[in-house]
Amino acid sequence: MKSPVMNSPVMNSPAVKRLCKILLATAIVASPFACSKDKAEDKKKNDSSKKVTEDKKKDPSASRPDTKGPKPGDIPAPDDVAAPPADAQKTASGIAYKVLTPGTGDGDKPTASDKVEVHYTGWTTDGKMFDSSIKRGKPITFALTGVIAGWTEGVQLMAPGEKTRFWIPEALAYKGRKGAPAGMLVFDIELLKVIKPPPVPEDVAAPPADAKKTTLGISYKILKAGEGGDKPNSWDKVKVHYSGWTTDGKMFDSSVSRGRAAEFPLDGVIAGWTDTVQLMSKGDEYRLWIPEEHAYKGAPGKPKGMLVFDIELLEITRQTKPPEAPKNVAAPPKNAKKTEKGVFYTVLEAGKGGAKPTSTDKVEVHYSGWTTDGKLFDSSVRRGKTATFPLTAVIPGWTDGLQVMTVGEKTRFWIPEELAYGGRPGKPKGMLIFDVELVSITAAPPRKAPATPVKKIPTKTPDKKTPATPVKK
Repeated sequence: MKSPVMNSPVMNSPAVKRLCKILLATAIVASPFACSKDKAEDKKKNDSSKKVTEDKKKDPSASRPDTKGPKPGDIPAPDDVAAPPADAQKTASGIAYKVLTPGTGDGDKPTASDKVEVHYTGWTTDGKMFDSSIKRGKPITFALTGVIAGWTEGVQLMAPGEKTRFWIPEALAYKGRKGAPAGMLVFDIELLKVIKPPPVPEDVAAPPADAKKTTLGISYKILKAGEGGDKPNSWDKVKVHYSGWTTDGKMFDSSVSRGRAAEFPLDGVIAGWTDTVQLMSKGDEYRLWIPEEHAYKGAPGKPKGMLVFDIELLEITRQTKPPEAPKNVAAPPKNAKKTEKGVFYTVLEAGKGGAKPTSTDKVEVHYSGWTTDGKLFDSSVRRGKTATFPLTAVIPGWTDGLQVMTVGEKTRFWIPEELAYGGRPGKPKGMLIFDVELVSITAAPPRKAPATPVKKIPTKTPDKKTPATPVKK
C-alpha cells in the first residue's frame, strides 16, 4: 500500500477518510442541515404535504400533526433570538456577538489556519433549532477554513472555554443556498479547544548540511533522541505521529492536527518511510527529506516532488516475518511438472496420500504469493491464519493446480498470467508464484437428482351419449 491518508504515507483507512471528508465540509461539519440532508427532508415534507392534500380531497376533515414544531430534545431558543440586543458588539463585516461566559484565558485565540473543537447550537430568527452538537451529545472538530464565513471570522474572537452568541447575517452564512437555513442565523458556541497545526520547518526547502543520508538516498535529521533500544523491522507495525510538507512549506497531512496517531505495517507505506523508520527507536523524532522516486513517483493526486516529514515513533508491534521469496521465483526449474492447462509445479514436501480435491470441493490452505521479481503480495502465513474457500472461487491456476495435491502436501506453483489475474487493473501482473500447503479438503455435498415425474396415462371414459355398438349374434 503506497497511499497515505489524505496524501500521507499511511493506509487509506475508511475511518480516517470519513474524518477528512467531515473536516473539509463546506457547511458546519457533521451538521444535519448539510444540503444533501436538507434536500431529503424537503422531499419528505413535499411528499407528506401531497399525501395530506390527497387525504383532504377524500375527506375534508382529514388532518395530520404539525411536524414543523420543536422536536424532542431541541434546545430552546434564547430570548434575543430575533435580533441582537443593544449591548451586543459588532464586527466590521456585520456579525453581532455577545459573550455569555468568559474564557479561561488558557491558550491563544484561534487563527483561520487552526482547527477547533466546539459545542454549538443554531437557530433561525423565528426560534427554530436546526442543528446542535449538544443535542447529539458530542462536540465537533473542524478547520476554521471549512465552515461558513461567519464562523471563520467569529470563532477567531473567542478564547478557549468561552461561550459566545453570534448573530450571523445571511451574506456570511448560507447566502440563500437552496436547502440550507435562510436569513440571519443565531449560534451559541462554546470553544473547547484550539488545535494549532505543526509549524513549517525552517529547512523545509532542502536538507541542511548536517543531515545524514541512508543508503537508499533519504536525508534525515534527528530532532529528539528517544529511549533507545529496539528498532522496527520492515515487516513490523509501527504507531507514529507525523506531519508532511511539500518543499514550498505547504502541509498536506498531519496526524498531529487530527489529534490521533497512525498505525500501519512499515512495509505498507512509501519506500522512504520503510527505509528510514527502521533506524528509529521508540521516542525518537526524525525529520526526513524523501526524493520523489522514493515517495509517490508522480502518481496522480499525490504530493509531487521531494517531501518532508517530521515523525515521532510511539510504538513498535512485532509481526511474523514474511516468507522469503524462493530462489527460483523468476521462472520454473527444468524439473518442474506441468498440468494440461499450463500450470508448472514442484512438490516441496510430500503429503499424506489419499484423496485429491475436485474442482467443486472446498479447501483449507496456507499460502504465500510472489511476483517474478520476488515481491510478496499476499500471505496467509504472515497473517497467521489459514484460508478456506471453494476451488470454484479462485483464479483458474489455483483451481487447476490444487487438484494435483493431497492433504499435508506443500507445492510451489508458477501460474501464467492468463491463468492468474489476466492483467486485471489493481491485481498482481505477469506470472505468479505460490507456495501452497493443503491443510484439509471438504467435499462438496452430492447433488440431489431431480425426481422423475410419473407420466399419467389418461383413462378414456365412455361417451354416455353414444350407445354401445351391439354385438352381432
